[in-house]
Amino acid sequence: MSSTTSHSDNITMAGGGLYSLATIGAKHVIDAATPMVTGAIDAMELDSMSHFTMSDMGCADGGTSLEMVRTAIARIRASSDVPINVVYADQTGNDYNALCSTIYGKTPFTTWLGEHDHAYPFMSGTSFYNQVVADGVLNLGFSATAMHWLSEKPCDISDHVQAVGATGAERDAFARQGAKDWESILLTRARELAPGGRLVLMNFGVDEQGRYLGNTGGINMFDRFNENWQQFLGDGVITEAEYKGMTLPQYYNSVEEFSAPFKDASSAVSQAGLKLEHVETRVVACPFAEDFKSHGDSAKFAREYIPTIRSWNQSIFAGALSSDRPQQERDELIENYYGTYEAQVRDKPHGHAMDYVHCYMVIQKA
Repeated sequence: MSSTTSHSDNITMAGGGLYSLATIGAKHVIDAATPMVTGAIDAMELDSMSHFTMSDMGCADGGTSLEMVRTAIARIRASSDVPINVVYADQTGNDYNALCSTIYGKTPFTTWLGEHDHAYPFMSGTSFYNQVVADGVLNLGFSATAMHWLSEKPCDISDHVQAVGATGAERDAFARQGAKDWESILLTRARELAPGGRLVLMNFGVDEQGRYLGNTGGINMFDRFNENWQQFLGDGVITEAEYKGMTLPQYYNSVEEFSAPFKDASSAVSQAGLKLEHVETRVVACPFAEDFKSHGDSAKFAREYIPTIRSWNQSIFAGALSSDRPQQERDELIENYYGTYEAQVRDKPHGHAMDYVHCYMVIQKA
C-alpha cells in the first residue's frame, strides 16, 4: 500500500453559513427522516423524564436540521412540559460562529429558539468519536450525512481519491477502518443513551443496487474528481505526493456492514444494549440536477452544483497541497480545479448529479 497519513485534521465543512446554503440536498435528507424522529419520540415515556436531551452530531452550521429540531420540540411539547436540551456537536474546527448565528436567528433561516419555553441550545466542540454528554442522559441522538468521515485515514489510495475506487489491500484497509469506527461510534452512543433512548441516523452508504453518493446511473462523481486530479498530475500541476494526499478519509458502509454489529448477539454493540429497530436505504435526488431539468440553463446548473461539492471536500484537497507552495499559489490551484470542473458541467451537463444515497437507521437502547 502507499504511504499512510494517519490524521484527518483538514476535515471542515464550508464556514460562514455557506454549508447549509449550498447543501440543499442534505436538508432534504433530514426532512425525509423527520417522521422517524417523531416516531422515536412517540415511543418514549416522556412523563417519567426530568428532562429531555437530544443531540445533532456533525451539525456543521445547524441550518440543515433546523426544521427537524423544530418539529421534534413541538412533538415533545404536545404531551409534556419537560425541559429540553438540544446539544449541537461537531469537531473543534467547525464554524461555531455560523452555528450560533443560525440558532440565534441571525441568518436567513428561521430558528426554533423562542418558540417554546424551556428549550435550550448547547454547543459542543466534540467529535462524535468522543463522548458528547454524560452517561445515561441522551434520549434522542441524531446525525445526518456525517458518520462516513473516518477518525483517521488508514492509507493514501494510490490511484483514486475515495475508497469507492480503491482495490486490494488499500480498499481492505478502509473497510477495516470503517468497521472499527462504526463500532466505536455505537459504543460511545450506548454510554450516552438513557434506557429506552434512540438514535436516528442517516449515513452515506452503498445501497442494495451498488449505488452511492454521486453514482446513481450518470457520471460517477468520485471518478470525475479523480480524473481531474490525475490530469493535473499528468500536466505537472501537482506532485505525486500531493495527488495521494487528496485521498478522502471516508468510507461508505453497505447495509450489511451497518447491520453486522446488531446481528451478532455476542458483539460489543449488542452487549451494550443496542438494538437495530429499523434500517432502509433511500436515494434523494440532487436538487440542482432536478432544477436543471426545468430551467435547462447549463451555466446556472454548473454555478449552483459545484459549490455543494466544494462545501465538503475543498478542505481536504487544499490541505493536501504542499505547504512549500505560497498560499496564493495554493488558492489559485484550488480555484483552477473547481473552475475546470464547473466548465465540464457547463459544457456537458447531462449525467452530472450528486444524488444522495443514505442508510436510514433507528437504533434503541434496551
